Amino acid sequence: MSAPPPHPDTAALDRRDLAWYVDKLVAVLVFVGGVSAVVFIVGIFAFVTHEGWGFVSEHFSLRGFFGSIRWAPTSTSNPTYGALALIAGTASVTGLAMLVAVPFSLGAAIYIAEFATGRTREVLKVLVEMLAAIPSVVWGFIGLSVMNPLIIDVFNVPIGLCVLNSGLILGLMAAPIMTTIAEDALKAVPDTYREAAEALGATRWQVTRRVVLPAARQGLLAAVLLGVGRGFGETMAVLMASGHAINLPTSPFDSVRALTATIAAELGETAVGSTHYQALFALGIFLFVVTFVINLSADLIVRGIRKT
Repeated sequence: MSAPPPHPDTAALDRRDLAWYVDKLVAVLVFVGGVSAVVFIVGIFAFVTHEGWGFVSEHFSLRGFFGSIRWAPTSTSNPTYGALALIAGTASVTGLAMLVAVPFSLGAAIYIAEFATGRTREVLKVLVEMLAAIPSVVWGFIGLSVMNPLIIDVFNVPIGLCVLNSGLILGLMAAPIMTTIAEDALKAVPDTYREAAEALGATRWQVTRRVVLPAARQGLLAAVLLGVGRGFGETMAVLMASGHAINLPTSPFDSVRALTATIAAELGETAVGSTHYQALFALGIFLFVVTFVINLSADLIVRGIRKT
């Protein structure tokens, strides 16, 4: 004899209990995912600090580290750890990259979000995403084999592996990501803003310039700062296109060496625990601090914008 069917109220109660447990499980998973990101970042910073603290506590000199351009950690007679040239090389490449990427990325985002329609918009979005998917080593190969001879021929310089080469390559690398984020920020502006401005007789460009861009400035700022972070953190393309020469750049045609490229090129051939090894991690600590300052500045700027 079969068991009687459950009472309708009991079945509904069981479904509500199951939904409650599912909601709690999802909430726990989301919480763990959010906390794990913070834990991983703190763990990475703790590891980098632990490996480089020996150099910071015993060999670090503020004047020698930030005031000297001589990076010679393998010298047997007088090893020096001046990072000024490396910092200047990173800053010059990133600055030139932003001069290239910001106008192109914001212009492309404005066109895709506000002016392109239908199939044109979809094709452009797919092309931008495809550019973002190109590996950095491919961009570095382009800088090494294409841009290098092109710069030599056009500007009549002895070598094309320089700030100009790496800045252009890095700008092209950062532009797709900046374009995607900026386009999302522009599309997030409510259509009622556009409709109200158009009802007052504003043209499409006036709506974009006077209404959409001010409303989306927080997202646009985030896109630019992400590009700056990409510039400071890029390694392979800068290593291949910059010339990797320790030098204070005085023109776009000077070869330079970046902080990340120095770490990537030297860490694999350095004895673990040596002063040279610890100095490379000290460079990593400096990069971590710079990234934190950039993110903190962005947060403070965005908070200031929200209050206005």
